[in-house]
Amino acid sequence: MSKLKNISHGFFGSNGGVSKGIYKSLNCGLGSEDSKKDIKKNLLLVLKKTKSKNKNIYLPKQVHSNRFCILTNSSKKKRIECDAVITKEKNIPIGVLTADCAPIILYDPKKNIISVVHAGWRGALNGIVKKVIKFFIYSGSKPSNIIAVIGPCISQNNYEIKEDFLKRFLTQSKRNKVFFKFSKNKILFSLKKYLAQQIKKLGVKKIEIIKKDTFSSNNSYFSARRSLKKKEDDYGRNISLIMIN
Repeated sequence: MSKLKNISHGFFGSNGGVSKGIYKSLNCGLGSEDSKKDIKKNLLLVLKKTKSKNKNIYLPKQVHSNRFCILTNSSKKKRIECDAVITKEKNIPIGVLTADCAPIILYDPKKNIISVVHAGWRGALNGIVKKVIKFFIYSGSKPSNIIAVIGPCISQNNYEIKEDFLKRFLTQSKRNKVFFKFSKNKILFSLKKYLAQQIKKLGVKKIEIIKKDTFSSNNSYFSARRSLKKKEDDYGRNISLIMIN
């Protein structure tokens, strides 16, 4: 996508902002307990990177669902409860917030339609990214023209889960066992591979997976699980966005 001139997009980590303490420094999490003034400053810093004429980034009220919303110029002032945003409008940056969940951006350059998706395990299991791609196709997109990028999220080696989690996925399909690794009495889940398979099954072949682990302290990303392990009270959120120029 970086070669395409008519869109701006980015997967932002924790660096380059003004927040302090556990939120250091580019915390964009509106739902966090960080200073609202600092969060607004951070969002403006991100906005500058997009070179948008718009004064705001559209962020939905994320609820770990499989719902998406269609954004128009007339609806952009209302925050909707959903976990994916789709638009054909120009100069409206659309984004999602994550802290181990997977951010996904989608673009069809032929139909000039974009989407940003927040996919935690619940949204992934309930087909959030599949619903968005199916809407693209319903709107006239050919799967061969759709570009998908799965952004930084928690890696399989750090995504330890319990038996009930495993059962949910195996109840959906026994074939889902391939997304789990069983090691030293641990069950580990690959969110990236599970999402990539869903995307591929719909005929989308242009898929990029950014191999960055949000949990690893070697990478500059906020992580809910890492914060929990460190017994911190809260955590910052990474922002991912896309805009048609």
